[in-house]
Amino acid sequence: MTVLAQGHGLVESVRRHDDHVWFADWFAGDILRVPIDGSAAGGPAEVICHLPGMPVCFDWLPDGRLVSTGAPSELLRREPDGRLVRHADLTAIADTPWNDIAVDPRGAVFVNNIGHDFMSDDYRPGSIAVVTPDGVARPVADGLEFPNGMAVIDDGATLLVAESYADRLTAFDIGADGALSGRRVWAELGKRAAPDGISPDPSGSVWYASVPNRSCTLVAAGGAVLQTVPFDRAAFDCAIGDGTLYVVGAEWGDDMAGTGQLAAVPLSAR
Repeated sequence: MTVLAQGHGLVESVRRHDDHVWFADWFAGDILRVPIDGSAAGGPAEVICHLPGMPVCFDWLPDGRLVSTGAPSELLRREPDGRLVRHADLTAIADTPWNDIAVDPRGAVFVNNIGHDFMSDDYRPGSIAVVTPDGVARPVADGLEFPNGMAVIDDGATLLVAESYADRLTAFDIGADGALSGRRVWAELGKRAAPDGISPDPSGSVWYASVPNRSCTLVAAGGAVLQTVPFDRAAFDCAIGDGTLYVVGAEWGDDMAGTGQLAAVPLSAR
């Protein structure tokens, strides 16, 4: 394992993009990146932009512009000149913070909402909204048990979402207008799996990160475990690229500051 960045807080939303590994530090409200070649390993990560709130999760539109949560009740978009502008207003859909995000090849932006304050006992199920390329936002799924990591798979035909409280990965068919249908269990993960961030593997299987299990696990459709990579702290998210698994994690608890790191784990032995 090679540590690419360290000394952060609650790190999430790791992405492989444009010869860099990108991630978010929720405590700082920053989106950061480091070169994929490891030339800056262990040094300070480059801050790309600062968001006004948390959670901070992001993806890219087909034209290369970044879209992100991290502002109350809205999505933000980063323009080529670095300006952050409103991409969509989600106020009318939910009044709790928006979490993970995934963009399909048509430019539809899917964003989920856990439905409650997870630090309290006031549990409510979560939901998913879509923002279509014309800027219209609407709810497209509900009744999810803590929706967390999301990914678009099958060449844009399927949206996959981790339900952390249900220990499963759930799939939806994506319609041309961004509608979701055909809800089904893609993989049952077993008790206390607690899937957080997810990343499709080139094999067609999917990696998921787990905070309580301090690991990332590769599962096939249905839930068969193919590989598990242990981590030395809580794993929040993972991304796969060129035979390397990128993991972001921190020591989960009251004193997480400074324990967040981005690590690279080669998978050449697979």
